Amino acid sequence: MSKDKKTKNQNTFRESKKAAVLGKKKNHSFPIVIILAAICIIGGGVFAAIQIKNRTLASSGGAAAAPQPTKAAIVTYPVDLFADGQARHYSYEEENETIRYFILKSADGVVRAAFDACDVCWPSGKGYVQQGDNMVCRNCGRQFASNRINEVKGGCNPAPLNRSVQDNQLVIKVNDIREGKSYFDFSGKG
Repeated sequence: MSKDKKTKNQNTFRESKKAAVLGKKKNHSFPIVIILAAICIIGGGVFAAIQIKNRTLASSGGAAAAPQPTKAAIVTYPVDLFADGQARHYSYEEENETIRYFILKSADGVVRAAFDACDVCWPSGKGYVQQGDNMVCRNCGRQFASNRINEVKGGCNPAPLNRSVQDNQLVIKVNDIREGKSYFDFSGKG
């Protein structure tokens, strides 16, 4: 590009910008661009906040809401979500009832699921917390090795929750989740 053309293009650009600032030439696309940019920034912030909240709840032992059932009446989770061996707590809500459960990949490489309650301490409503390779009852302090979760039943062991793995997805039937309802009935009828 020749020096004269470059100078002319710069002058034209400066004059159009000056006219826009002084209000001589109305640029109708500018407000639309600003509005779209604001929507993108706000939307991105909301999305990031939701992702951070879900990660924080999952890693801190808080209960993240479980995906709600599809017409097939199942909830699914990508198996890779549990690759780090950290227990993730979830809740299933239906008709003013909340049923809590956790999922983790045990030391032997199996993805396991159990209700966040047991046959003994369920009335306390405290559930379990992970410490290393163990799930620990928050009520009585008993520890359960991760590779025994979903294998040993009764007593203070976390109550097993049926699950299966299909196409790299952990699949839990909603009816199996509903089977744990009695562990979370604190109305005195339990």
